[in-house]
Amino acid sequence: MEMRGALARLRRATGLPVAFGGLVEPGRRRMRISELNGAATPALRGLAVTSGNGLGGKAVALARPCAVTDYSLSRQISHEYDTAVAAEGLRSVLAIPVVVRRRVRGVLYGALRTAQPLGDRTLNAAVDVARDIEQALAVEDEARGLLAAARPEPRTRPSAGSGAGAGAGAGAGWEQVREAHAALRALAPRIADPLLRAELLQACGLLTRGTPPPAVALAPRELDVLACVAAGATNAAAAERLGLRPETVKGYLGSAMRKLGAHTRGEAVVAARRAGLLP
Repeated sequence: MEMRGALARLRRATGLPVAFGGLVEPGRRRMRISELNGAATPALRGLAVTSGNGLGGKAVALARPCAVTDYSLSRQISHEYDTAVAAEGLRSVLAIPVVVRRRVRGVLYGALRTAQPLGDRTLNAAVDVARDIEQALAVEDEARGLLAAARPEPRTRPSAGSGAGAGAGAGAGWEQVREAHAALRALAPRIADPLLRAELLQACGLLTRGTPPPAVALAPRELDVLACVAAGATNAAAAERLGLRPETVKGYLGSAMRKLGAHTRGEAVVAARRAGLLP
């Protein structure tokens, strides 16, 4: 889970001995602490923090980082969660909201068991970790949107006897399918959630349904590059989409062309479609 890895990174980046956090519950104005790192007790696990209450609730309500030097004595926050915080022995605490498209999606906490100011360097390091989660959640949101769009059955390929208007409409439909296929394959390697990543790759397979089993085996990245090329991307555009260097894209494309017996990019795309590797 992304939150678990983020807490480990937060401790390394800030030097704080305790980190914990969770995501805001869908449709509700509260977040639940689901992950602990460095905690000595389970006192904070499962704690539901309502927007506006306590330090984390304040961070959710304001959508900005908040910190206190001594949690139990602070007049800057309300004290609904003092018992759980005291049970863990926490004093200085910071709370960083995870904000995606102007909506708070979660909170990261870091804490000391002594009362001392948490400087700007510590706060900035924690904010950087929160930004990483924000980017991961944004990518997953985009992936889910593409997945939802890809779930309907693809349109039937135009037959030779179809009218010009029907053929043009079907051709446009398949161009959209190919663009969705390329986008899904580009996003899949960036998804931290293994279940969502597997679902995305399964959707890619659905978009090529109805074709015979592939006679040529391409590596995942070779297929990613070909999917981008099939959607009309240049090597530079494919590199940007896939997070690769242009020369790396060129290498994958060349390897795919050799396996497919193709001499040009266009021939490679046609051969991959005939082999059932692309929609």
